[in-house]
Amino acid sequence: MASVSAEERHREIMELVRLQGYVSNEDLAQRLNVAVQTIRRDVNALARQGQVTRHHGGAGLASSVENIAYAERQVLNRNAKEAIGRIAARAIPDNSSLFISIGTTTEAFAQALRRHKALRVITNNLHVASTLSSRTDFQVIVTGGQVRFSDGGITGSTASTSIDQYRTDFAVIGISGIEEDGTLLDFDADEINVAQAMMRNARKVFLLADQGKFGRRPMGRLGHLSNIHGFFTDREPSARIRQILKANNVQLHVASRSSDDEAP
Repeated sequence: MASVSAEERHREIMELVRLQGYVSNEDLAQRLNVAVQTIRRDVNALARQGQVTRHHGGAGLASSVENIAYAERQVLNRNAKEAIGRIAARAIPDNSSLFISIGTTTEAFAQALRRHKALRVITNNLHVASTLSSRTDFQVIVTGGQVRFSDGGITGSTASTSIDQYRTDFAVIGISGIEEDGTLLDFDADEINVAQAMMRNARKVFLLADQGKFGRRPMGRLGHLSNIHGFFTDREPSARIRQILKANNVQLHVASRSSDDEAP
């Protein structure tokens, strides 16, 4: 077979890993008609994104119990997250109230909100609070709870109880994984509980997720694509995901990484 692009190789590697659980570098090189060194670079790149786990001599399923370190997530797919943040911010009117959850994509969204006027924001993300607190016409409320040293997230039963005291126009949440059946997955049970509290106390729920979240399989179930009202991402999702969104009247917004354009 003819050589394929890096993006096509990455998709093929992830699909084979999902089907087989583990694939050796040699088998991948033979299948994709490239050098083993090329496959090693591909596997290393996918491992940094959390798509696969790198083993000596091959690639296996990504961890379902541990997320990528926060410092790595901050720089991973940064351009995509910033583009998603911009188009999601455009969907928020001035004078709105909103929950904003933990996540590096929601942090990019918060950056894009700084030109808005008179927002009321409730968040369990210290980075979001810090980003928005300089605006004198914003009211920023931080939930109670335990602060995680690793990423500035606030979780625990106190955080969920804090959320239940409010009713907002929007909940803007991130996610760690999306399965092909539309299931929304994350790693931390406490974080999931707070995000679910945001979802049930908001009039509209917006999900922000770059394409790196598809195919990841954390073990915690947060909800389903049918539970949201708007999905903001950086590439057109699969036909099955589009079908789920359409069947549940979920608006799809696709951001361009190179511009502020939005696909219909």
